[in-house]
Amino acid sequence: MQSMKYLALSSAVVVLLSVGAFAKNTNSGTFDLTQPARVGTTELSPGHYKAEWLGPNGDVHITIVKNGKEVADVQGRIKRLPSPAPYSAVTLRTMDDQRQRIEEIDFGSSPYALVLSPVLGSVSQ
Repeated sequence: MQSMKYLALSSAVVVLLSVGAFAKNTNSGTFDLTQPARVGTTELSPGHYKAEWLGPNGDVHITIVKNGKEVADVQGRIKRLPSPAPYSAVTLRTMDDQRQRIEEIDFGSSPYALVLSPVLGSVSQ
C-alpha cells in the first residue's frame, strides 16, 4: 500500500514538472512611440505598446499589443547589450518613402533588446 502511494505521488510530480517544461517561453516589455512608425507592414500610431516575443534565444516571433489587442507581428531576434539599458528606447530608421520603421526596442533595466526584421526593399541606408 505504501508503494502505491509513493508511485502515485512520484507520478504526479513527474506530470507537473513535464507541464512546466512544455510551457511557452514568452517574454514581454513595454515601450512608447512618440511618432508614427511601421512594424512589418503595419503602421503604428503614437502611444503605449507592449512587445511580446516567443522563441529560442536567437530568432523570435514578436507580437505588438496595444490596449490588450494584437496590432502587429514580425520576426526578429534578441540582442544582448553590453550593459542593461538605462531606460526604454525605440530606434527608428527612415524608409525610402520617408516613413519611420521600428528597428530596435530596448527595455529599461534589461540587458537584452529586440531587433525587428525589416520588410525587404523598404529601408534606405
